[in-house]
Amino acid sequence: MVDEKGISDTSDQAKRSLRVGLVQMCSGIDPVVNMATSTALISQAAKEGAEIIATPEMTNMLDLKTKRMAEHLHLEQDDPSLASYRNLASKLNCWLAIGSMPIKLESGKIANRSFMINSVGDIVARYDKAHMFDVDLANGESYRESRSYQAGDQAILVNSPLAKLGLSICYDVRFPYLYRTLAQAGAEVIFVPAAFTQKTGEAHWHALLKARAIECGCYIVAAAQSGHHEDGRKTFGHSLIIDPWGRVLADMETAVGHLTLDISLNNVDTARQNIPSLQHDRALVLNQIDG
Repeated sequence: MVDEKGISDTSDQAKRSLRVGLVQMCSGIDPVVNMATSTALISQAAKEGAEIIATPEMTNMLDLKTKRMAEHLHLEQDDPSLASYRNLASKLNCWLAIGSMPIKLESGKIANRSFMINSVGDIVARYDKAHMFDVDLANGESYRESRSYQAGDQAILVNSPLAKLGLSICYDVRFPYLYRTLAQAGAEVIFVPAAFTQKTGEAHWHALLKARAIECGCYIVAAAQSGHHEDGRKTFGHSLIIDPWGRVLADMETAVGHLTLDISLNNVDTARQNIPSLQHDRALVLNQIDG
């Protein structure tokens, strides 16, 4: 049933719920400091019963200067932050969606990599950011991720015992086909960890995330970086949880911290039943006409 307030779950199937934790940070250039901050926030969310806890893009290290960042980079198997997060998940008996970490590759480039870690500390999935943010902003800021980072080439869906979980990172949110691919494969919750700039965040953050939730008929969980960072940049914050009808259930504004929220996975089924647009794709032929 649909009314002016949104969706109502009237199905007779068993109720499926999930307690989600959301962590908002202002990560600096020192992984040790960021590890201490994230560990404290994750632990607080776990204490409140969160079954899965999401952290932002570049959780353990945020640094525009890649040469300086390189001093702290490791291959995945040697990365101390990743080992600590795996131990933490096991200790707290919860899943961690580590938004992303910079990981050294054998090629010499860096992967901006998300990790899905289960409650016994196993890495069950990895996702490398697919779309590189190369842009010159009007305020003088310039970003060239493709110079240092190697783009991923896979969409990742995790069939976990908690829910069907889709992975993405930050700039990916501007590419709807990735989210549609995940949703059509059954994703019920899609994570969008980010470090959106202040300018682009003010303009597009809420609109893009609400659009992805509505188009996909799923929950969007977007943990964000927020504030003035040690490397000089400023990020927008506003970590969000959005339901399948496009309603913002939680907005963390700009403060570093955490929250927990119960979501009903039945609402995914209801939204997709009410508006089954994921089943209505058509292949169109482009016809260009000169006027």
